[in-house]
Amino acid sequence: MSAPRNTAPRKAFGRLSLPERNFVAEALRTETVGGVLLLVAAVAALLWANAPGLHDSYESVSHFHLGPEALGLNLSVAHWAADGLLAIFFFVAGIELKRELVAGDLKDPRAAALPVAAALCGMAVPALVYTLTNLSGGGSLSGWAVPTATDIAFALAVLAVIGTSLPSALRAFLLTLAVVDDLFAILIIAVFFTSSIDFVALGGAAVGLLVFWLLLRKDVTGWYVYVPLALVIWALMYNSGVHATIAGVAMGLMLRCTTREGEEHSPGERIEHLVRPLSSGLAVPLFALFSAGVAISGDAIGDVFGRPETLGVVLGLVVGKTIGIFGGTWLTARFTRASLSDDLTWADVFAVASLAGIGFTVSLLIGELAFEGDPTLTDEVKAAVLLGSLIAATLATVLLKLRNAAYRRMCEAEERDDDLDGIPDVYEEDNPAHHLRMAEIYDGKAAEHRRRAEEIARESGREEARGDAPGGVRRGADTRHGPAEVMGGAGEEGDRPA
Repeated sequence: MSAPRNTAPRKAFGRLSLPERNFVAEALRTETVGGVLLLVAAVAALLWANAPGLHDSYESVSHFHLGPEALGLNLSVAHWAADGLLAIFFFVAGIELKRELVAGDLKDPRAAALPVAAALCGMAVPALVYTLTNLSGGGSLSGWAVPTATDIAFALAVLAVIGTSLPSALRAFLLTLAVVDDLFAILIIAVFFTSSIDFVALGGAAVGLLVFWLLLRKDVTGWYVYVPLALVIWALMYNSGVHATIAGVAMGLMLRCTTREGEEHSPGERIEHLVRPLSSGLAVPLFALFSAGVAISGDAIGDVFGRPETLGVVLGLVVGKTIGIFGGTWLTARFTRASLSDDLTWADVFAVASLAGIGFTVSLLIGELAFEGDPTLTDEVKAAVLLGSLIAATLATVLLKLRNAAYRRMCEAEERDDDLDGIPDVYEEDNPAHHLRMAEIYDGKAAEHRRRAEEIARESGREEARGDAPGGVRRGADTRHGPAEVMGGAGEEGDRPA
């Protein structure tokens, strides 16, 4: 007889599975550290570019060229950071996406519907807000994609700085949202920001990717094989006219992210574990250092709100992202009969949606690509990205702090491990062994309390036999001798010992 079908509505932002929870915790721990470094790099860039006497040195370093001219790779430092170092970032993003598709939340279409719909709406609405702002103000539509990206590292850095205890389900939603967001950002870069293509170089990159895939299928190992091959693929992709970061995500998607018999972790997970610190701790902060250094002044900030292109970016990040993600989440829950987790409210979803308005790394990259021929407007758009991200972070901080006490209680319940077996108790509610361990623990505590009660009773009896102070205070007893004579009164009921 087949099991009865579960007709109960699915919980949105419900408890993660234990393996997914552990993976998310590890990924977010690294991203949080990287996010703090990213924040430091952004502040350093602003100080370097705006400090009197240092602006010229910032420009000199950013525009210093190096690399082999014969291979078409004589690039500026800023260009190396945007096209070279960010390829590492997108390589990790490709692995994350592959893992989510084959082993994570995106594997189940029902579970994937919520973050995917939220991410799509969270990209479409900011683009629409930007477009409407520039149509009404007579601005350029070239920057429509700038406010569509979410920077997960920067968002997590904000969480680390403000010290909020966001539950794991909301953190996982934010991480999955950012992964889907990165995927569509890559597609936008590939489709809309490729002006001319060198098909010979592109064909060479395709052959390199095929060799990369075949080596993986043959289980060939060794960094000395893959790193030189990856560099060749990247160089060919760059010279083809397609943005070089596409090579990174393509190689990331090729890695196997499922485990075989005898494997504790898949090759994709192992490589991601090795490369993620390089991406979060070096590649992205260096990109920020040479991309976020824009001149900031009172007039420049005023110009952000007075020019349709920059105003569209700010409104897209702050208003468009929040409305898009919240609206997409609400509509998905409404039409899929997915009820919100009992511990959360829609205000929590709105707060996380506002946090996703922090668009930094990819937004800066798209801003450079969208206005490549206009350095003045490029800097103004970068300033708009910084200002919009700051406003979104401030708004999210206020909203999340209002609920931080409730979040702390939820996190404590998630982490509670009374039987000390290394697994949170909430994941063992259906495990008989867990309840037997807890029964043994409580039996031991009960035995200790009974032993202690018997000792107190015996001691009290000996004192009464000697005519010493009474063992407790009875109704109507004389208490003038003070509390020193009251032994265990709080633990007695009438004349009986606790």
